[in-house]
Amino acid sequence: MSKKIATREAYGEALAQLGRENPRVVVLDADLAKSTKTLVFGKQFPDRFFDMGVAEQNMLGTAAGLAAAGKIAFCSSFAVFAAGRAFDQVRNSVAYTRLNVKIGASHAGITVGEDGASHQSVEDIALMRVLPNMTVFVPADAVETAGAVRAAAELDGPVYIRLGRSGVPVLHGPDFRFVPGEAVTMREGTDAAIIATGIMTAMALEAAGRLQQEGIEVTVLNVHTIKPLDLEAVAGAAKATGAVVTAEEHSIIGGLGGAVAEILAETYPVPLKRVGLTDTFGESGPSSNLLKKYGLTPEALVSAVKGVIARKQGKVL
Repeated sequence: MSKKIATREAYGEALAQLGRENPRVVVLDADLAKSTKTLVFGKQFPDRFFDMGVAEQNMLGTAAGLAAAGKIAFCSSFAVFAAGRAFDQVRNSVAYTRLNVKIGASHAGITVGEDGASHQSVEDIALMRVLPNMTVFVPADAVETAGAVRAAAELDGPVYIRLGRSGVPVLHGPDFRFVPGEAVTMREGTDAAIIATGIMTAMALEAAGRLQQEGIEVTVLNVHTIKPLDLEAVAGAAKATGAVVTAEEHSIIGGLGGAVAEILAETYPVPLKRVGLTDTFGESGPSSNLLKKYGLTPEALVSAVKGVIARKQGKVL
């Protein structure tokens, strides 16, 4: 896990590769092509690239029109704008009509860092997850991102792909196969399970390694598809371990933690701890400092795992 690549970087490269293979692919951006890395596609296919300016609503509406005309339309901006500012267009022009629009939402979460709370989307998974017809991908590394882009192009209907600004460890080898809706078991244990998504997957693996040194064996389940969620894998992890921690760079309300809580409440209730932002906005600062302040670290996951194991053993009410 030494090499780090930002998922937005992998997104740009994957789009360009897809463009070489499929002439139906078009890409739109809202004046952020250098940041979202769609410029990689734009330089190679200028006749299929559209910079819509600072007009996210217009971008989504135009993408819907292109999709209605038979194109596979990828459109990109920062997550806070793609999911928030353009929510009405995503809902009514894309999801309701079930058009082939793929939203590459970059700079998600608090790792946007110094850009501050106004640009740190900690609610976008919740907003997209609630929409009928919408598929939601949150890749954990560059390899999963490339797979998510290809899967999005092959799926019939709207897809939201959540991407990050900062480099993250590469967790998978070149033979990894991205299967929409299929969670990936990264390691197995019987004492507890960490169900993670996005950048928190690498932290979950680090936490599991530390816990193993203390004799605690933890399953790590990597959920790259928030919707449709792998119900069987989530319930299976709960049954196998009897204690679950969720981990996400997002609010615990409505995101992965909320989704897992809903499933377990209906299928196999076990002690559960949701690790994420606790009903708060972020703030400006270095991303590493923000992750520590808001408890999104391997240390926090170690503590959470010990807490749910204690509850499972009846040591904590």
